[in-house]
Amino acid sequence: MYISKEPIRGYNEYLRLEEGEGIKAMMDVALLIMEEGDTYTFAEAEKEMAWILFNGKAKVEFGGKTVEMDRPNPFDYNPYCLHLCAGDTCTITALGHAEFYVQKTLNDKKFDAKLYLPEDTDTWERGVNELQDTTRRNVRTCFDLGNAPYSNMVLGEVVNLPGRWSSYPPHWHPQPEVYFYRFDKPQGYGANWCNGKVVEIGHNGLSVITEQPHPVVACPGYALCYAWGIRHLDGNPWDKTRIDDETHEWLLDPNAKIWEGNL
Repeated sequence: MYISKEPIRGYNEYLRLEEGEGIKAMMDVALLIMEEGDTYTFAEAEKEMAWILFNGKAKVEFGGKTVEMDRPNPFDYNPYCLHLCAGDTCTITALGHAEFYVQKTLNDKKFDAKLYLPEDTDTWERGVNELQDTTRRNVRTCFDLGNAPYSNMVLGEVVNLPGRWSSYPPHWHPQPEVYFYRFDKPQGYGANWCNGKVVEIGHNGLSVITEQPHPVVACPGYALCYAWGIRHLDGNPWDKTRIDDETHEWLLDPNAKIWEGNL
């Protein structure tokens, strides 16, 4: 399922946890757009929630702390990410234009609020010297089963270079996942294989992936950064396991012979 919107100032709801194709997405997804002086308070009684500052300047108040944040763009700068358990609150005040990716799911576990600073984010440069560098990208993980075992979610970002691929070679996993796309220019576009369908993706679009392999490609000239969020299944959390598409497993062989062209 692919969802495209023209978001406006304020809280833009994209997905509710009971929606999805096949199994349910089990997550709420939204984009919060703020202008200088705007305030917004998150307070969920039954859901844990997390947000990523995509870009802009803002301050957040939570648990008796106040932190100012400044992220010019998601391509050159690591994210700020706040993770709250159900019942906790935070208030954001915009110090300029600011945009936040928001993700929520049901969880009755209690845990301490955590603000992941840019230096806390684990960044993994993948695809280097593989497949002629056509899958080179940065994978950022804010939190997953390893550092947040109490959570029912995973949240991070992928920086996809212009004209190149990510989430490749094709793979899938039984846990539902979402991709929320941001291009360096709003007219940027690309494609995603989403539940067996090829969909054109654009700025502020959302893919809801509940089955089958789901690679992504950005068109030449347009850099792409997307938030990726996974919902653990009860008794089957996502532990970085991927099920590779058997048709393309041969690409994982470091000695695979790939045509290099004669141009």
